[in-house]
Amino acid sequence: MPKGSDALVAKRRDEIINACESLYEKMSFREVTIQKIGEVTSFTRTSIYNYFQTKEEIFLALLGREYQELSRCIREIRDKNDSLSAEEFASLLAHTLEKRPNLLKLVSMNHFEIEENSRLESLVEFKKLYAQAINEVRMSVHKFFPSMTADDIESFIYSFFPFLFGIYPYTAVTDKQKRAMDLAGFDYPQLSVYDITYQEVVRLLRS
Repeated sequence: MPKGSDALVAKRRDEIINACESLYEKMSFREVTIQKIGEVTSFTRTSIYNYFQTKEEIFLALLGREYQELSRCIREIRDKNDSLSAEEFASLLAHTLEKRPNLLKLVSMNHFEIEENSRLESLVEFKKLYAQAINEVRMSVHKFFPSMTADDIESFIYSFFPFLFGIYPYTAVTDKQKRAMDLAGFDYPQLSVYDITYQEVVRLLRS
């Protein structure tokens, strides 16, 4: 267990997660290492192991924080609106995801490897935050679309959340990927996070 008050432990964990987030914006998952994370924190690299045992645990905590923020945003949509049409709800949800590129990038990764290399307590903490995000969407759909049955809502949930895993690869195409598609004769449409999310949410709600 790391030494210090709960506030100090939380502060240092946040510093490690922030450092990981900053590096991940410029590097791939493979390139980000605990050593590199340690180089941009205010304490020694070995001290990181007092808070996270593996790089994967840090990424899992970062993803959990992203889901926590997603929950807050969806709750805000629900609290600020008495009613919404399918198009209005889809637009607000699409704008929310548009502002969370790190969430979309993280969920597109190999979760099996990240979860397999994290301690059970870290995984439980993450699963609680993930479940919270699912429940916020569930409650919002229930409020704005009361004619939907419980089965309808669950169908929406378990179509929408897997859909999140594929948004980033379809909207963040690298120059190398574009060049490969040009050479392959693949006429690839340029899609935005907003457009692809809006269209899918409207389709799911209408179906």
